[in-house]
Amino acid sequence: MTAKNGQDYSTVDDSDLVAMARDDQAAFGELYERYVKKIYAYVYFRTGNHHDAEDLTARVFHRALVHIETYVERGVPFQAWLYKIAHNLVANWHRDRNRRKVVPLDEFIASGLRSEAPEDTTEAQEERERLVQAISRLPDERQQLLVLKFVDKLSNQEIGEIMDRSEGAIKSLYHRTLLALRDELTAVQQPESVRRSSNGAASKRLDNV
Repeated sequence: MTAKNGQDYSTVDDSDLVAMARDDQAAFGELYERYVKKIYAYVYFRTGNHHDAEDLTARVFHRALVHIETYVERGVPFQAWLYKIAHNLVANWHRDRNRRKVVPLDEFIASGLRSEAPEDTTEAQEERERLVQAISRLPDERQQLLVLKFVDKLSNQEIGEIMDRSEGAIKSLYHRTLLALRDELTAVQQPESVRRSSNGAASKRLDNV
């Protein structure tokens, strides 16, 4: 985006744009263009429908614009601040409506949970259904981690800034979450007689992740 004075805002870093955006709508417009798709994707995969995702995304940027005068980086980059606003709005959305969280992440992480692709469409669909069911049983912050990792494709450092954890803690949480999902998927694929004896252990693993 180019300002009226001819300056190319696409080359300006976030910190400088934030300072400029307090007096320049074009600067905030550049910030919006940089992050609106990521924030929308994050909100959509936390709500499960496009209408509410569009509404909440608009509210994220409206809130950011209203409070940008008081925003101070202090180790929390502008991107992380936006995600924190989005996370809070999504949490309120679920609480106000008392809705079950919808996590349509199958297409993004199925390939990361198995080393080989399914042989046919039916098997692929069954795998996705098992995966989504396993994810839906994870605690909210683990679901948030998966969205940030696989949908928004953020680094462990960026995720840590958003979730207030160290990069090492995020890496550990990520690996423990994938192990729990693999255990759950393996248990579901076992015969019924074996599944009954292993379900307890798998559920305990998910609760302790």
